[in-house]
Amino acid sequence: MKVLITGGSGQVGFELRRQLATLGEIVAPNRAALDLLDADAVDTFLAQQQPDLIVNAAAYTAVDNAETDLEAATRLNAELPAQLAAYCQQRGGWLVHYSSDYVYNGEGDTPWQEGDATGPCNAYGATKLAGDEAVAKSGCQHLIFRTSWVYSAHGKSFLSTMLRLGADRSALSVVSDQIGAPTPARLIALVTQQALTKLYGTQLQTATASGIESGVYHLAPKGATSWHGFACEIFQLASNLGLPLEITPEGVSAIPTSDYPTPAVRPLNSRLGVDKIEQALGIQLPSWQSQLALTVEEIASSR
Repeated sequence: MKVLITGGSGQVGFELRRQLATLGEIVAPNRAALDLLDADAVDTFLAQQQPDLIVNAAAYTAVDNAETDLEAATRLNAELPAQLAAYCQQRGGWLVHYSSDYVYNGEGDTPWQEGDATGPCNAYGATKLAGDEAVAKSGCQHLIFRTSWVYSAHGKSFLSTMLRLGADRSALSVVSDQIGAPTPARLIALVTQQALTKLYGTQLQTATASGIESGVYHLAPKGATSWHGFACEIFQLASNLGLPLEITPEGVSAIPTSDYPTPAVRPLNSRLGVDKIEQALGIQLPSWQSQLALTVEEIASSR
């Protein structure tokens, strides 16, 4: 089986290439090999490669820039998933697509469930929702994994930014009224691998009727915190492992979102209920704290 991973150089794509390597022939073109902004180039690539399964980790993730760079955000977050879904529907193959907590309106304080009404509060969320809807309407067999606050030991993320700033500064102010679950790319790739194994078997041969059902699933660790809590935990773990820091958790001040204005409105409630994915795969997702500890350990061991 040939598996196409789009966005293979990103945080999630990097982990997917590692996690899915033993399950089939992996094709993961970089930007030079395939410009995903070019719909004709994507059609040509699909016709030439004819993948049996597509795992779409490509996305426009610059939330603030999406407010003004709407054409590119729409192409990557909405039109590309629709294009890949159309290919999968025609061939009878599956599409794995990654979405976001930003498709919800961010109100309240209870975890969002997959069947809840959507209502994005910014352009990024609107383009991600458009992609979800296009995949669902295509008729292709699909797994849409909505996740939150993605980070990893590789590439740019809130984690890498905090470690960089904390190495030079003894004080930082971080938003404390936005609540969600920091999700490592490693966990996203691992759960994806578990879902595909349940669907296709260990060697990704033919999809079985006993596999996971087509649809939307939330994918995040258990528990929730604020960006402030996330930052404090990062600095505590990094300090314990001897990473170079000027800051301590006590040096992180908690501020409201109103004190940190951004071009794009941020949802205050990014909690995601994960019962559906746990039941479908027969798993128990780990806590966000344990997953962060693993990632910081990975960073420390690489230095």
